[in-house]
Amino acid sequence: MSVIATAILAPLFATVLILFLRRMPAALALLAAAIGLLASIRLLLDAYAGISHELLLPGLPNLPLHLLATPLTALLSTLVAVIGTLVLVYATGYMKQDTEKVRFFATLLFFISAMQTLVLAADWILLLAAWELIGLASYLLIGFWYQRPGVKSAATRAFLYTRSADLGLYLAVFILIASAGSSDIATTLNTGGNAAIAAGLLLLVAAMGKSAQTPLHDWLQRAMAGPTPVSALLHSATLVAAGAILLIRTAPMLPPETLLVIGIVGGVTTVVTGLIALGETDLKRLLAASTSSQYGLMLVAVGAGVPLAALLHLIAHAAIKSALFLGAGVFQHSRDSTALTKLQGAGHDRPRIFFGFTLAALALAGIPPLSGFFSKDAIIAAALASPDAALLASFALIGTLLTGAYMARALRILWRRNGTQNNVPGAGAALNWMGTGLAGLVTLAVSLAAFFPTIETMLSARLPENSLAQILGLSAALAGLALGWRVPARRLFGFLLPWVQQGFVVAGGVDNLLVRPAFAIAHICEKLESRLYAAALFTGQMSISIARSVRFSDEQGIDGLIFSIVKNTVNLGRRARNLQSGLIHRELAITVVLTTGLFSVLLIVLFI
Repeated sequence: MSVIATAILAPLFATVLILFLRRMPAALALLAAAIGLLASIRLLLDAYAGISHELLLPGLPNLPLHLLATPLTALLSTLVAVIGTLVLVYATGYMKQDTEKVRFFATLLFFISAMQTLVLAADWILLLAAWELIGLASYLLIGFWYQRPGVKSAATRAFLYTRSADLGLYLAVFILIASAGSSDIATTLNTGGNAAIAAGLLLLVAAMGKSAQTPLHDWLQRAMAGPTPVSALLHSATLVAAGAILLIRTAPMLPPETLLVIGIVGGVTTVVTGLIALGETDLKRLLAASTSSQYGLMLVAVGAGVPLAALLHLIAHAAIKSALFLGAGVFQHSRDSTALTKLQGAGHDRPRIFFGFTLAALALAGIPPLSGFFSKDAIIAAALASPDAALLASFALIGTLLTGAYMARALRILWRRNGTQNNVPGAGAALNWMGTGLAGLVTLAVSLAAFFPTIETMLSARLPENSLAQILGLSAALAGLALGWRVPARRLFGFLLPWVQQGFVVAGGVDNLLVRPAFAIAHICEKLESRLYAAALFTGQMSISIARSVRFSDEQGIDGLIFSIVKNTVNLGRRARNLQSGLIHRELAITVVLTTGLFSVLLIVLFI
């Protein structure tokens, strides 16, 4: 089996094995993740050495399915494998007491396999298939605890938001294949003119849905209804990353007009969702809003024409955000809630977990020498070097300030006691697994920047250098940390706080435009279906009644008459046969009697 196939098939085969055996799901998941990780690392090392791996599979006529490990796709594959493996280590402890471990680990591995297919796909047909599969897997994972109130609604909302935006990807793919005459992604990137503008804008629509960009950001906060390992994986290197990855991979094709729109969408998102995160009352929802904001920064970098800066922040953010979510999961276990009011002082319950959470928070805020500082510096430098520097750099700096503010607010609440002491469940094997997965991700969040120069060399790309970007970025981060630590959200927003906490919804927001009409149509279809079913049932019952009546009339009417005639004819024949005795004198006597009787009747008729 080829290395590129192993990275995809190892978790997929384990999914089938877990569902078939229904034994040791965590052990099988970790084994499969380890095999997939080794395969991805091999792809990355070979790509760095100039060796590419590819696999051609039969597909549509003249449109074969194509997997290719280039330096970029091998790097993304390794990112998915590393984050996925560490999240699975954490999930081994987190799901220890859950009765649905088999379903959980099987679905999570299927999700990882689909994401590996997405990042390694070299043709649009295979990418579309993988895009659909990660949407299906995310729906199943978000709705994993479907028995709980609000979970099915959250999963359905995520499905509707992302599937509606996916229409943009389909239309873009049709345009690119029609223009280039090929489904090969590298070939279609040579598309220019109006086709490139239209395809680029449609790809942006698809990316906005998957990466939860304004105004399609609401579904991501509601997706917190799933288990914490699911949230960590969705928000770091898989589902939400897919939108940014799509734009990073297609950046060489995007014309300046499209890039400006992408930068504006990302900039608006990083500010809007940053403010939402600052006003949140739930830790996991705060981190979810933060995810939208950070992907907004990545879109600012793409819009500035430096997709490498977006890629570096995507890598750093994957480790940072998954570490933050896993830390939030430990605090949730400690207090049985993610509401910030109930998490006050939770850092004292688990000081080592809080230390790791703090490192990840500072990395996300952009404090040196942590990885987030260097990736945000790259984005700010890219924005300053772009033709639209005034606009994009402003967005990037405001986003950086807001990041520091909402992370400082979270740290302050987690550390400051509220005067009551909470009982902390005893540590055990479950917490050890959770702590191990978290420690691995925090280590990456701290140290990933050391690999950024190597990534630049491998991708043959360079970041713009700007000392002013470092000064401005660090100043914005420190100012944000001070603001979030010192100023409560209620004082900061005043009477606007309820609106902020509602997600800046205007006139019902996208719910009125998308979700409620979809539910209304579904309700109408359900009623129509029930009425059609009732009508069909009535028609069926009437048909059965008519059939029974016809059967009765056939059996008791026509059939009875025919059988009666036959019976009487047979009886008549039997009696007539008695007259044929063969005795001449007897037959002559009968003849005389009958003739006399007939003659008598004639006489009576004539004379009466």
